[in-house]
Amino acid sequence: MKFLLPCLVLLLAACADGRDARPNADRIAASGGLTRMELSTRPFRLVGYVRFAAVPVLRVYIEGDGHAWASPDRPSDDPTPWAPVALALAARDPSASVAYLGRPCQYVALGSDPTCEAYFWTDGRYHESVIASMNAAIDRLRTASGAATLELVGFSGGGAVAALIAARRHDVANLRTVAANLDIADWTARQRLRPLRGSLNPADEAERLTALPQMHFSGREDAVVDTAVARAYRARFIRPDCIGVAVIDGVGHGNGWPELWPDLLRRGMPC
Repeated sequence: MKFLLPCLVLLLAACADGRDARPNADRIAASGGLTRMELSTRPFRLVGYVRFAAVPVLRVYIEGDGHAWASPDRPSDDPTPWAPVALALAARDPSASVAYLGRPCQYVALGSDPTCEAYFWTDGRYHESVIASMNAAIDRLRTASGAATLELVGFSGGGAVAALIAARRHDVANLRTVAANLDIADWTARQRLRPLRGSLNPADEAERLTALPQMHFSGREDAVVDTAVARAYRARFIRPDCIGVAVIDGVGHGNGWPELWPDLLRRGMPC
């Protein structure tokens, strides 16, 4: 079966009315004291929300794939997430210095960015140019915050992006993901989805990520990213001592994570 469920393919946190997506994001960000920030990179203009303090560590949250598909066989015109889970996590983070990044073309007015083609939120959602743009934005966030070290957090496809970015940097202290499709090949095969041609696979970066402390949270009731995907990712590491996988009861793909997040943040890294 090519597609299982509309919300499965869309990788949405919730099926909801998207007309209020941007004001809703502003409200979520304001609840955590985060303010909007735009970052121009090549080739994308990215939107984030930040709360900076003069501390040595900046924790950066990366959003999921958002509203990628309008129907099982038609890409959406606007990938802005209707329910931005990573932003909700960032808003509940008590850390002094926190930043959130939307993905390319999320929160951007339709037609205002000529690089916004549906390929970059469908098959090419983890393309090298996407990762390079996000990585450049993180460079700017680190400079603006004055931090020396980064901690990365990604929700769903944002977890895949976070892992790919971590493999390219030397200033990342640790990596956390929530409901992330960390082994793209395993995930697409398991869900009977077509391969994401042109996208990179975080599991292929196991050698470069092997010493990085990581904690990957998976919901037992997640119908979008099965808990087995995180285990498949961990199995790619020859020495997986630093790769933690925690299956959390009572949560699915997008529901329940923000409420649990302050407690989950207190869990230690495996190494």
